[in-house]
Amino acid sequence: MNTAADPARFDIVARIAQSVPELRPAERDVAALILDDLARAARASIGELAQRAGVSVASVTRFAKAVGCHDVRELKLRLAQAAAVGDRFLRGGPAGASEGEGKPRAANANANGEAEPLATRVYDEIHTALARNHELLCQAPLAQVAATLAQARMIYVFGMGGGSSALADEMRFRLVRLGRPVASYQDSLLQRMVASTLSPEDVVVALSVTGRVPELVDACRIARDYGAKLVALTAPASPLAALADWLVPIVASETDFIYKPSSSRYAMMMALDVLVTELALAQPEESRELLRRMKHTLDAHRGGGERQPLGD
Repeated sequence: MNTAADPARFDIVARIAQSVPELRPAERDVAALILDDLARAARASIGELAQRAGVSVASVTRFAKAVGCHDVRELKLRLAQAAAVGDRFLRGGPAGASEGEGKPRAANANANGEAEPLATRVYDEIHTALARNHELLCQAPLAQVAATLAQARMIYVFGMGGGSSALADEMRFRLVRLGRPVASYQDSLLQRMVASTLSPEDVVVALSVTGRVPELVDACRIARDYGAKLVALTAPASPLAALADWLVPIVASETDFIYKPSSSRYAMMMALDVLVTELALAQPEESRELLRRMKHTLDAHRGGGERQPLGD
């Protein structure tokens, strides 16, 4: 396999799996041993790897080079990095990732040993995420954040990645209903550009479950350097949280059931809803009139009853 053009950082697990057809028999034994337990292989010496695989030390060395590493030391480093991702992404386990011959399970068994519907499992994880974040929200400085948003000349919502990108637009939609000047940006270069134009009258709302996306953190740091206020909906012990003027904490707790989307976005959506509601209640008369106008305009366009949702 030609590895000369490969970047310095590559996925060693995928590289090994792709290389298997081209490997010698002894090297395939090394590959099988490594893929069976990455963490253990990363800790083992070259002699231990050779002994466990039933091959020579030279075969282990040839294997390392065959999968694009300079030597066994580099191989072990890359294996340690891959293992750090988490065992739940490498093999099925009793928590529900797999069953039988590695096929994904759609449901757990309940207390009676009966199959639990997938809808119930997804609902339970969402409910758990909301419950864990509820207490944190009760202690968050929502009134102060709402006052900051109410006084802002302009609000910029930054989000990157799957959930945060979508929720950045979601927050823009909510703030528009309350008459706030707002824009949302998901592109990292645009975030940096926008951040460099800000002033103390502006507010950035940054959304990130981890608070560790380098591009987002950099854009928020630029905004702070130019005097903008920063509201972060993110993990408390994170680089983004450390930058924030106001922190609305979001705590993610991922399970071993990797096949469903993360429940953490529901926690962030709850935080957005609570924050926007706090803002609406801080300016009740203005909010009521704006919402009335929207309902009137929408009903005149589409029809509908009194309790039809505002929007669609």
